[in-house]
Amino acid sequence: MRGLALLVALWSATAAAEAEPVRRLALLVGVNDGGPGRTRLQYAATDARAFAQVLGELGGVAASDRVLLLDVDRQGLLAGFDRVRRLAEGARDSGALRVEVLLYYSGHSDEEGLLLQGQRVDYGELRRALDALPADVRIAVLDSCASGAFARRKGGVARPAFLVDVGNQVKGHAILTSSSESEASQESDRLGGSYFTHNLVSGLRGAADATHDGRVTLTEAYQFAFHETLARTERTQGGAQHPAYDIELAGTGDLVMTDLRATSAGLVLTEPLEGRLYVRDAAGTLVVEVQKTPGRLTELGLAPGRYTARRELSGTVAEAAFVLRDNARTPLAPADFVSVPGELTALRGGPAPAGELASAGLRVRLPVNLSLVPSVSTNAVAVGSAPVENRLALGVVNGGASLGGGLAIGLVSNWYDAESKGVMLAGAVNVASGEMAGAQLSLFTNVAGARLRGFQGTFGVNYAGDDVGVVGQLAGGVNVARRDFEGFQGASVLNYVGGDAWGFQAALGFNHVKGSMQGFQGALGINSTKADLTGVQAAMGLNRAEHVTGGQVAMLNVASEVTGIQLGLINVAAHVTGTQVGLINLSDRMTGVPLGLLSIEREGQFHVEVWSSDIQLTNLGLKFGGRYLYTTLIAGMGPDDRLDRFSLGIGLGGHIPVSERFWVDVDVAAHAVTPMRKPFEDSVPLLGQVRAMVGFQVLPRLAVFAGPTYNVFATWDETPDFQSITTMRVHTQWDLSTRLQNWPGFQVGLRL
Repeated sequence: MRGLALLVALWSATAAAEAEPVRRLALLVGVNDGGPGRTRLQYAATDARAFAQVLGELGGVAASDRVLLLDVDRQGLLAGFDRVRRLAEGARDSGALRVEVLLYYSGHSDEEGLLLQGQRVDYGELRRALDALPADVRIAVLDSCASGAFARRKGGVARPAFLVDVGNQVKGHAILTSSSESEASQESDRLGGSYFTHNLVSGLRGAADATHDGRVTLTEAYQFAFHETLARTERTQGGAQHPAYDIELAGTGDLVMTDLRATSAGLVLTEPLEGRLYVRDAAGTLVVEVQKTPGRLTELGLAPGRYTARRELSGTVAEAAFVLRDNARTPLAPADFVSVPGELTALRGGPAPAGELASAGLRVRLPVNLSLVPSVSTNAVAVGSAPVENRLALGVVNGGASLGGGLAIGLVSNWYDAESKGVMLAGAVNVASGEMAGAQLSLFTNVAGARLRGFQGTFGVNYAGDDVGVVGQLAGGVNVARRDFEGFQGASVLNYVGGDAWGFQAALGFNHVKGSMQGFQGALGINSTKADLTGVQAAMGLNRAEHVTGGQVAMLNVASEVTGIQLGLINVAAHVTGTQVGLINLSDRMTGVPLGLLSIEREGQFHVEVWSSDIQLTNLGLKFGGRYLYTTLIAGMGPDDRLDRFSLGIGLGGHIPVSERFWVDVDVAAHAVTPMRKPFEDSVPLLGQVRAMVGFQVLPRLAVFAGPTYNVFATWDETPDFQSITTMRVHTQWDLSTRLQNWPGFQVGLRL
C-alpha cells in the first residue's frame, strides 16, 4: 500500500540560534514502486518534492544541501546517505558548530523495513545509516505503511508532548511516522498526495503555528499533522490512521522546523475569516489545507505567485483568487470570496418533481435542451423550474443553471445562471453569471460574471467580472476584465483591466491597466498602466506608466521612472536609467544618454554663454542637457558689419570634465545666416561648425572659455551674397551654382 515518510534528524532550535553557525541538510526520498505484488503508489514522489519545497522556502535548507531521490532502489538510497554524510563532513570542516540532518521517506514499507523497487532496507540498517551521519541533530519522517514499527524498534514510547522548553541547545534525534506499526498509510487523489505528508506540509506552512509567533516547531507540526490525519482518515476505506513518534533529545530548546518570515511573500488569513480553506497554486496543486477559526489571524508562508482559495463553511462553498507578491503580506478576508455552486447531483431513475428538486437546491443534469425561450423548452417540460445543467442546447433563447462542458447555440442568446464550460454561440448575447471556462462568441455582448478561462469574441462588448486567463478577449468595441488578466486583449475602442495584466493588449483607441503590466501594450491612441510596466508600450498618441522597465514609443511618453528607453516626439520622466530619444526630452534626473533637439534635465546642466568669434562680434547661446551631453541654441549678430545680417543655429555636443575647474566642450552646430532687412525671405545660406571650447571655472557660476572652430559656409545663386562672412582667410570652392567657403576660426567668451 502506501509508503512511508521517514525523517530522521535532529533539527535544532531555530531563529534563536542565528548567532550560532547552523547547517541544515536534508535527504528526501520518494519511491512509488514497492516491488512485485505491491500496488504502485501515485504520489510518493510528489510528496517528496512538496516536502523539499517547504524546507527550501521556509526551513532554511539550501538547495545545495538538499538531496532528492525519486524512485531509487536500495543502492540509490545508500548512495544518498553517502552524499549526505559527505555534506555533513564538509559542514564540519567549514566551521559549522552544529549540523542538523533531516531524512524524509515516502513509499512502501512493512513491519521489517523500507521496500524500494522490490528491495528491502531493514529498519536496523536504516538506523545504523542514520547514526553514522556526523550530525548533532537527526530527524526522521517516514510516510509509509506500518512505519510505526521503526519507532517501536527504537524503543521509544508515546509522550503527550515534547520540546516544550524555550532554550535552543537541543541535541539528539526525533522520529515521526505516518501510522502505527499495524496500520496502512493512505494517499488521496483529492489531495494529490498522502494524508500525513499533506497535513504535515500544511502545518509547516503556518497552519500549525498555534502560538502565532511566525515559527512552526516540531511539536506544533506533529500535533497538527496527527489530529488532521486522524480526522481525515476516520471515514476512509483504509480506516483511521494514527501517526506516531519517538523522541530522544537532550538539552533545552524547541526545534523550529520552519520560519514563516523566511519567504518574501505571505498570506494573512484575517480575523473574521472562518471555515476550511484549500489553497491551490497556479498549477492547481493543493499547497495548504487549514481549518480557520474566527477571531485570530493566521499567517501562511507561500512563495510569490498566483493562487486560488476554496472555502467550505456551513454547507456553502466560496472561492477567491489572489496574487502574492514579493515583500508583501497579502490579507484574505471573507469579502474576497465569491459563492460558487455545490457539487452537482445527477438525476437517477427518471426526473423527480421539479418542486422537490428546487426545494432541495439540487441541480439536474439533462444532456440536451431545445428551447424557444427558457419557459418553453425541453428543460421546462422535463423538470419545470428546477436548475438544469445541459451539455447541448439549441434554440432561440437558451437558458438554465449551467452549460456543462458542451455547446450552446442560441439564435438570440444563451443565458446561464451559474458557472459554465464549453462553447456558447449567440446572435446577440451570451451570459454566464458564474465562472466561464471555454469560449463565448456573439455579435453584441459576452458576459462572464466571475472568472473567465478561455476566450470571448464579439463585435460589441466582452465583460469578465473576475480574472481572465489562458486566451483572452477580442472585441469590435470594448473588452473589460475587472480583475487580473493573462492572455490577449484586442479591441477597436477600449481594453480595460482592473487588476494586473500579463500578456498583450492592442487597441485602436485606448488600453488601460489599473495595476501593473507585464508584456506589450499597443494602440493608435493611448496606452495607460497605472502601476509598473515591464515590457513595451507603443502608441501613436500617448503612453503613460508609473515605472517602466523596457520601453515606450509614442508621440508623447510619460513615466515616473524609466529603466530602458523612451522614444518619441516628447518624452517626460522623473528619473531615467537608459536613454530618451526625441525632439524634446524632459527629466528630473538622467542616468544615461538623452538624444534630442531639446533635452532638459532638471538636475543636469543649464548655462548662458556669450562670446565673440571671427564670424560675428556678438553671440548668445543657451546650453542645456545632462551631465555629459547637451543641446545648444545659438543666436549671433555682427554690429561691426552695419547690422547687415544675423544667424540662428542649433548644436549638439559633449561636456568633458577635466578637473575641478577645467573642462572641455566639443560640439557641432548648424546656422542659418539671413539678411537683417529681409529675414528668411529668400533661401538662406548655411553655416556649419565644429567647435572645441576649453573652459576654466572662475567662480561657481562664472567661467571663461576659448577654442578653435572649423567652418563651412555654403551659398548659391538664390541666396544673399554676403561679401565677407569672416575676418579669417578662406578657401573657396565652386560646384556649379554652389559656393563653399571653409576656414579655421576661433571664439572667446564667458559662461554664466
